Amino acid sequence: MKRIALYLLSVFALLCAAVPTAVAAPGDGPPAPFAERFRAVQHGGFARAANAVITCGTAADDGAPDCADAQAGGTARSGQYAMAYIDTDDDANTYNSSSAELRLPPGSRVSYARLYWSANIRVGELKPSADNGRILLAEPGGRYKEVLADSPVGQHDSGEDSVFSASADVTALVRSAQPGAWTVGQINTAGGHSPEGGWGGWTLVVAYENPDEPLRELVLWDGLETVGQGRELSLAADGLDIPAGADGRLGLVAGGGDRGVDGDQVTVRVPGGPATPLADAANPAGDVLNGTVSDLGDPRTARTPAYAHTLGYDADVLDISHALTDGADGLGVGLGGGRDRYHLGAVFLQAAVRS
Repeated sequence: MKRIALYLLSVFALLCAAVPTAVAAPGDGPPAPFAERFRAVQHGGFARAANAVITCGTAADDGAPDCADAQAGGTARSGQYAMAYIDTDDDANTYNSSSAELRLPPGSRVSYARLYWSANIRVGELKPSADNGRILLAEPGGRYKEVLADSPVGQHDSGEDSVFSASADVTALVRSAQPGAWTVGQINTAGGHSPEGGWGGWTLVVAYENPDEPLRELVLWDGLETVGQGRELSLAADGLDIPAGADGRLGLVAGGGDRGVDGDQVTVRVPGGPATPLADAANPAGDVLNGTVSDLGDPRTARTPAYAHTLGYDADVLDISHALTDGADGLGVGLGGGRDRYHLGAVFLQAAVRS
């Protein structure tokens, strides 16, 4: 039976008997260790829709770029602004909302769908945590439905920020929905200003089957782990059968990454091989978690609003095919932060396998 092992970079051997935890930084509460959520081998892949629900407002620091310039892709940090809510729906009862289109290849069937939402609730204000596990979700052309987290909500408070990550299985809803844009509202998110900065957003991750696509291994992990400033995290999948020259992609869902604060990197490694850094046009090798919602280097995903810079929320899909030149029977993913610090909520991997 195939086995998924999770381990830290500071540990020299894979731990098979227990789920590992990250080394906690001073003042942090307990993280929610990453664990495998879904795994399948099928013709198909992963798709996702994502967006932020908070953005820059007025500048709070001298020298901060104009908000519009920051949203267009300029180098800026959320901690330089009084952060303001995004609210794109026509419902006066919501204080934040945004939308994004989920695109599945024609003829696809949804195998599994999970909605993730996360935020910093300690900024200029401190939001109570009671609503962390509740959001509103509207399918394309539909009305809002209340969605409650169906797993324990990961949360920790460092004293400088208070971060949570929640998720729920929405397979039945996504499977029956028509194509189009999904809207998420009422994520428990704090606005205002603090040096750490406010951020919040959501990501819908969907595994689909499609007979016209290659046979692929799909793996989804989730939890809440803080990475960076001395903390690193590794994930590993073994029992793979990836042929030479296979295609592969890695998806990341995280909050709190600052554009222009260098050191955060993501690598993949095949057994016996070197760590291969991941990067693309939207995610530089030394600043991968930089406030982008991007697909293979393109931040122009179909979403409202479609800011090139989210100022703190990442939902990126990166190409890993260059690391699979010789094939592999396993794959490790390494995440580090350098001077930057970010909060990882989900990671998903797809790679073509032998049929």
